[in-house]
Amino acid sequence: MFTITRASATLAACLIAAAPGAAFAWEPTRPIEIIVGFSPGGSSDLVARTFAQTAGKLFPVPIVVVNRPGAASVIAAEYVAKQPADGHTLLLAGGSESTSVPNHRKVGYDISESFRPIINGVRLPIVISVKSDSKFQDFPSLVEYAKANPEKVTYGSSGVSGLYHSTMMVVDKVIGMSTYHVPYKGGADTVLAVLSSQVDITLNSPDEIKGQVDSGALKPIAVASRERYPGLPDVPTLMELGYQVNIENMKGLVAPAGLPDEVYEYLHGNFKTAMESDEFRNAMERANLEVNYLGGTDFGKALKNMSDTIKSSLE
Repeated sequence: MFTITRASATLAACLIAAAPGAAFAWEPTRPIEIIVGFSPGGSSDLVARTFAQTAGKLFPVPIVVVNRPGAASVIAAEYVAKQPADGHTLLLAGGSESTSVPNHRKVGYDISESFRPIINGVRLPIVISVKSDSKFQDFPSLVEYAKANPEKVTYGSSGVSGLYHSTMMVVDKVIGMSTYHVPYKGGADTVLAVLSSQVDITLNSPDEIKGQVDSGALKPIAVASRERYPGLPDVPTLMELGYQVNIENMKGLVAPAGLPDEVYEYLHGNFKTAMESDEFRNAMERANLEVNYLGGTDFGKALKNMSDTIKSSLE
């Protein structure tokens, strides 16, 4: 009978753990930095740190999260775009800095030309919500009123030129209505604004509104993604309602342009393995974030499609 001793079991486990990196021609030679354009504690920071913690077990060097907050992550993106394309500096990308802000003002990078996408890990659907006792109990009633009363429906977003601001601009253009934008400093502020009737609607990620939705204070009426959000299964997408809008906040990793193929394969392979772990998925579930894998090519296409959609709303 074949018997596995404690020593051989330990050796086998070590070999299995090392296997993901063993097949690659390149390995990092110093710590890898994931640059995050927001302060610690938010969803972007959480995704980056979960990537670092789960993938770090597969790398021969530490993975370090570095926060460089400011300008809706544009400062972080400009920094990473100027770094060597050697695989040791990555950007957590996919949000306002990638698809929205560059369409509103000049920045020191081009999302399609300055970076090589590696992997997308998470999607955050953009949810349109109202106060529970709002006169708009569904999205069609809001559209009907907004078309008849231009600029009378007000909405809050987390800042001028950010992704939520741009999403409503796209919605307005696709539907042929005109709403009024009221910018705030962050998602929590927009939720408070709609609950206190300062604005009619708010646009947020699911994690920002969960508590108020669960308590019954806030009512989601539409999701701007192509597919419904599993955490809000009864809330229709704008596409289901007949409006061709598909914009969402993504959280993935990109490297400076010019990243060699062998470096891409190593990074993508190990981060994908990390994403498939129970540890990664459980951490995202606890944070009300939806795991959404896209390889580098598909991630890049998704970023460009959303950027082009926002650009068209400004023309």
